[in-house]
Amino acid sequence: MLELVKTILFVFGLVALGYFAGFTGFLKLEVGEALTQFAVGVGLPSLLFRTIATAEFGGSAPWGLWVTYFLALGIAWAAAFFVLTLGFGRDARNAVVGGLAACFSNLLMLGIPLSLGVYGHDGFSELSLIISIHLPIVMGLSILMFELLRPKDLQQRSLGVVLVDFLRKLFANAIVIGIVIGLFWRFSGVPVPALLMRFVDAFANAAVPVALFAMGLSLRRFGIGKEMAPVMCLTLCKLILMPTVALVLALVLDLPPLTAKIAVLAAAIPCGINPYLIATRFGTGQALTSQTMTTSTMLAVGSTAVWLFIAETVFG
Repeated sequence: MLELVKTILFVFGLVALGYFAGFTGFLKLEVGEALTQFAVGVGLPSLLFRTIATAEFGGSAPWGLWVTYFLALGIAWAAAFFVLTLGFGRDARNAVVGGLAACFSNLLMLGIPLSLGVYGHDGFSELSLIISIHLPIVMGLSILMFELLRPKDLQQRSLGVVLVDFLRKLFANAIVIGIVIGLFWRFSGVPVPALLMRFVDAFANAAVPVALFAMGLSLRRFGIGKEMAPVMCLTLCKLILMPTVALVLALVLDLPPLTAKIAVLAAAIPCGINPYLIATRFGTGQALTSQTMTTSTMLAVGSTAVWLFIAETVFG
């Protein structure tokens, strides 16, 4: 339990240091954007490539893990959507991106260091199985729903155009590129050359601390605004509803202990920046998503510890 607390304090402590550096003016907020670009564009793709290319996974597809996590994600998304439309009178498109903030876990910047710190490389390997399909599935569903909910007075795009645009953006994403290259290398059976691995290790080892520090700077930039009632509802969906559903499903599906713990941890991770980026692209819900990211991350310092303790108690 002590090691778990130390890991949480270390992970969120790096986020707090980044926030403090921005709050005091020691670093300009633009530095956070540059550090985030490095972490997401170079460091984390290198870490995922190394894991996928070299780690030992089970021989079969992790259907139980995927069903547990993505069903919990879908339920949290749907609950948030109806809260926003029925409870706060938001239009459907605003509710789609708002609901996304209630279910899109920050698996890269927080999930990776927490899984490594608490469960080691075996835990990170399990989490990588979620990360490998997380972005394509959630991005694809977001774009599909946004197109289906496009107002009648706006020009409708054909399914083919939507699909091509989605695939183009997907395979230009550095995280996806790192995963795909790792898969190709793994299935090729060719060992990664020692010199290449030294470069990969250098970038991969820098990824986690840089990502966490950059996230703190980003939180300082977004801040907390006036939409606290809907933001708190979305935060509750993210930090309480989604991990609760994951815990129940893990028990029902009788997942192996480590797999179940990773499913609960992944569901309990607060919202990241991707919902804000998607909201910016769609032109609605920017304030809602950015404030949910900030609020959920602040509250996750305590909630994550609680969920990790519950998972350890339930799954042993």
